[in-house]
Amino acid sequence: MASVEEYYTSNPAGGNNLNMIPEWLSSEHSTGTSIMAAEFDGGVIIGADSRSTTGAYIANRVADKLTRVTDHVYCCRSGSAADTQAIADIVTYHLEFHEIELGEPPLVATAANVFRELCYNYRDTLTAGIIVAGWDKRKGGQVYSVPIGGMCMRQPISIGGSGSTYVYGYVDANFKPNMTKKECVQFVTNTLALAMARDGSSGGLIRLGVITEEGVERFVVLGNQLPKFYEG
Repeated sequence: MASVEEYYTSNPAGGNNLNMIPEWLSSEHSTGTSIMAAEFDGGVIIGADSRSTTGAYIANRVADKLTRVTDHVYCCRSGSAADTQAIADIVTYHLEFHEIELGEPPLVATAANVFRELCYNYRDTLTAGIIVAGWDKRKGGQVYSVPIGGMCMRQPISIGGSGSTYVYGYVDANFKPNMTKKECVQFVTNTLALAMARDGSSGGLIRLGVITEEGVERFVVLGNQLPKFYEG
């Protein structure tokens, strides 16, 4: 069976015209997303929407942008889906060897700096904005931002993706240090819901993760359960 591209380029009824090929067929999975991570008293909360786009086409409504790196470290991925998945796999591979050599779990800062090195070394060929978050026995819950280009910075809260531009004011006004777990989960949920409501490249459901000394607890907020701030 012929592919859609073959149909448009070879079928006379299709116009035999490359200009008729839909743009989304040749577009990469783009940077449209909303991700965030925040420290609370005892750990970190990570969160992301679930919409993966190819140009203006929604390629996946339930993508998982929260990726395990170690048992106590996760990354939130924005950018090209293929690039960020490949980087996360490589970092996971390196940290598994690192854990064997150390005889103990790697530090969150170590994971963040491996991401930074890869993103910096391949900054001209990769499109990857990463938030690294996790817990270790030395510094507790930590959040590191590794934006496109390969910088690495620890922050108590980090937001990323196209949806983040809509919610900087909300984050600045509502974040407070040493929140309880319940407060932080609600804060992350509200922030992502607001970003998804305004950003056309973000949507679907909200995936959340709570990372503490005990490990990672994952759960979702379905589309019909998202908090609403207005009726319109």
